[in-house]
Amino acid sequence: MDTPATRKLGEPPAPTGGMVWSLDWNLIRTFLVIVEEKGVTAAANRLGLKQPTISNALRRLEDRLGKRLVVRGPGRFEVTPAGLLLFDEAVEIFGSISRMGILIRDMDEEVSGHVTLALASHVVSPVLDEVLAGFHQRHPKATLGIEVMTSRDVIQAVRQRQASVGICLVHQKHPQLDYNRLFREYFGFFCGPRHRLFGKRNLKLADLRGETSVSFKTDRLTDALRPVALIRAEARLDDRVVGVSSSLEEVRRMIVAGLGIGPLPIHVAARDVEAGLLWRLPPYEAPPAIDIHVVSNPHTRFNRAEQGLLSMLNQRIAETPFPERDYHEPAPDAG
Repeated sequence: MDTPATRKLGEPPAPTGGMVWSLDWNLIRTFLVIVEEKGVTAAANRLGLKQPTISNALRRLEDRLGKRLVVRGPGRFEVTPAGLLLFDEAVEIFGSISRMGILIRDMDEEVSGHVTLALASHVVSPVLDEVLAGFHQRHPKATLGIEVMTSRDVIQAVRQRQASVGICLVHQKHPQLDYNRLFREYFGFFCGPRHRLFGKRNLKLADLRGETSVSFKTDRLTDALRPVALIRAEARLDDRVVGVSSSLEEVRRMIVAGLGIGPLPIHVAARDVEAGLLWRLPPYEAPPAIDIHVVSNPHTRFNRAEQGLLSMLNQRIAETPFPERDYHEPAPDAG
C-alpha cells in the first residue's frame, strides 16, 4: 500500500486514481493561504492557528503529493515549480466551488443575483456611477456588495472568483485575467496646514529633499504606484516613511495632520486644496499618471446579474472616448 510512511519525499505516489477522494482539501486551502501570505507565520496569523499546525499541514500535503512545494529557511521563502502549479490549479478549483451556491440561486426568470465589486480605495469615476445607476434601474432585484481593498487584493479576489469584478491600479497584468482601462488619474505631492512648506509658492523638487513622508502600501518601485515611487526617489525624500495605509482617506488624514508630505490623486485632492486643508507641492509639471482598470476573470461562470453589470460597464467604456475618461494632466502651477 502506498502511504506517506512507505514513500520518501520526492517519490511520486502510486497511480491509484483515487487521490481526488482521499486528499484532504483543507490542506490545499491552507497551502493557498501560505503562498498568498508568503510565509507560514503570516498564514497562521490569517487563519487564527498556531504556526506548528500550519507547518504540519504543509508537510502532510507534501508527503501526500510526493513533491516539495515550498523551500523555507532563514529569510527565505520560495515556492517550487510544483508548488506554483498546484497553486494555480487550486485557485481555479476553489473559485469554482465557492460559486456553486451563487449559480444555483440564479435560477429565477427575473435577474436577482448578487454582484461583488472589489475596488481600490476611493475610485472616482462618473462612468462607474452611471453604470451602477442604470444597472439598478434595469435589475432592481439584483443586489450589490462593494469591498474596498488594496489593488493587489483586488486582483487576488477576482482571480479566486471571490469578486465578480475588480477595479484597481495594475502593475503587471495577469495572463489569466481580462483588463479594460476605466480612467487615468494623476498624482501630486501634498502637505497639510501644519507643514513648513504649506502656502509656499514656486517650490522646486529639490525643496522636498529630506522631508518626512506618508504614502500608500503600493508606493514601491515593484508595485502599482511605481511612477510615484520614482518621483519620490528623484526628490530624495527621507527614506523613513512615517505613515503607511492602503486607504486613500487615511493617507489624506495623515497628510492633513502634518505627519509628512504624501501623494494623492490631484482631482481627488482638489476640494481640500480649495478648502485650505491641503497644499500642492512639486512636481507641478508632468505629474505621475496612473491607469485604473476594470479587471475580470474570463474563466468565471457569472450569474446573470454579474454578466449584466460587467457587460454594461465594458459597453459604457467602449462608448466613452478615452479623453473623456482621462482626468487630464493639470496645468502647471506653483501651488
